[in-house]
Amino acid sequence: MGLNSKIKSLIFAGCSIVSITALAGFASSRQNEKKCEKVSINIDNEYNNYFIGDEEVRDLLTREGERKLEGLPNQQIDLKNLEKRIEAHSFVKEAEVFRGLDGNIQVSIKQNRPIARIIRPDQDVYIDADGNMLPLSERYTARVIPITKTMANRPFGRDFFQDSTGQAYISLLQFIETDEFWKAQLAQMHIDGKGKVYFLPQVGEHTIEFGKPEQAEEKFKKLMVFYKEVLPVMGWDKYKRVNVEYEDQIICE
Repeated sequence: MGLNSKIKSLIFAGCSIVSITALAGFASSRQNEKKCEKVSINIDNEYNNYFIGDEEVRDLLTREGERKLEGLPNQQIDLKNLEKRIEAHSFVKEAEVFRGLDGNIQVSIKQNRPIARIIRPDQDVYIDADGNMLPLSERYTARVIPITKTMANRPFGRDFFQDSTGQAYISLLQFIETDEFWKAQLAQMHIDGKGKVYFLPQVGEHTIEFGKPEQAEEKFKKLMVFYKEVLPVMGWDKYKRVNVEYEDQIICE
């Protein structure tokens, strides 16, 4: 390629960049001149949680109706600030506020997902899949397993589920939450002073002695053997305790 051809190519490329930049600026300017005529809200209810609804989201966006978005020019609407307001809500995990090509505002929300309810002397709280504590809601009550703790031991603090020890309990709760049978069958979880786990079932008079929150899959497999092969033969009220704590053993009394 000759020198003249190279120069022509560079000039063409430069002109193209300038044109694209000008068009982008023009489009942005036109967008800012548009007014918001409508606010569309989409709340992800993948786990059938209803902790926040359209009305609450609109209150957050408009500061309880003081500053409605409809009718405002786009240049007067701070999208990032609106996102921060929504994400300040306890049950909002992620929020995205963006402007459509028509200039209208669209809001997309993903909710936090409680996987257990912590029973405390002062006030109950939820725990989510990341180990964060969430307040109870007047709007909706999640159907999750309640957890108690031996009072002689340190009560549940906000950081209980955050370290490596606490994460083991979160992993156990996540296993239960994703298994339809155990989620329906386990009525309550208790943690004793040594950190061992006990379950009370929905059906049956026995206590399940699970041990430390480890090897959950193996322990639940043994427990399933107990439910499928022992209880149908011996009866659901035969045993008061079933222990799956120890490797390759099921202890029934």
